[in-house]
Amino acid sequence: DVGLACCCRPITVALASLMLAAAVSTPLSFAGAAAAPLARASAPAMSALPELSKKLNPVLGYWDPLNLAELNFWGAGDDATVGFLRHAEIKHGRVAMAAFVGYCVQSNVHFPWAPFNSIPTNIAPAEQWAQLPEAAKWQIILFVGFLEVYSEHSFILEKYGQKHYMKGGKPGFFPDFDTMVHPVPLNLWDPLKAYKGASAERKADGLLKEVNNGRLAMIGIMGFCAEARVPGAVPALSNIAHYAGDPMAPFAANFHLPGFAS
Repeated sequence: DVGLACCCRPITVALASLMLAAAVSTPLSFAGAAAAPLARASAPAMSALPELSKKLNPVLGYWDPLNLAELNFWGAGDDATVGFLRHAEIKHGRVAMAAFVGYCVQSNVHFPWAPFNSIPTNIAPAEQWAQLPEAAKWQIILFVGFLEVYSEHSFILEKYGQKHYMKGGKPGFFPDFDTMVHPVPLNLWDPLKAYKGASAERKADGLLKEVNNGRLAMIGIMGFCAEARVPGAVPALSNIAHYAGDPMAPFAANFHLPGFAS
């Protein structure tokens, strides 16, 4: 769902991920508040980047012109910085893939259930999101917030023998829901159990494909947004519905924060 993609991270963060995915072949994403680079020995996670980048893109290989991997985010060290960047790109790629598929579905399928049945079918998905009632948007935002807390909390991760991705854990890991008070038989990472019992090599190869597909999806969803807002920006997409609003301001319509003016 495009609305889900709009809620998962601030738009500036998503744009940064897109630009880095298109320009940098390393498994990196956006740079948040960072300390100045320090002269220090290369950490294990950083030294593994060239090999990983070559697997992701054999032609370009390792290229980090912004030196993101060396910025030592929040003074947490190189391993934590690389873990943060890798996890951020994987997460943004997953959101972009969901957004791309959602955009295609919302452009061609009309759901008969409320509140969707009250939204016209001949408008862009971004306009469909803008017309959703505020209560519907809050449900999506709160659900995404729950997913964020659940996947980041050390208490949950430790139940699966994992650590936080900035503390030596696996970038991209998302826990199952079977440890909840009311277990949910759903695995967001592998809902069809295609990788259940798979070897470590197969899982590693699958992650490489996921990262590359996520990079392409980030470019794809931004292409949809660009053409919808500026007709002719992407000639190959000239047949999609146009959007008069601002796709970079997903909460401009039918939404307000308590205590703030609308």
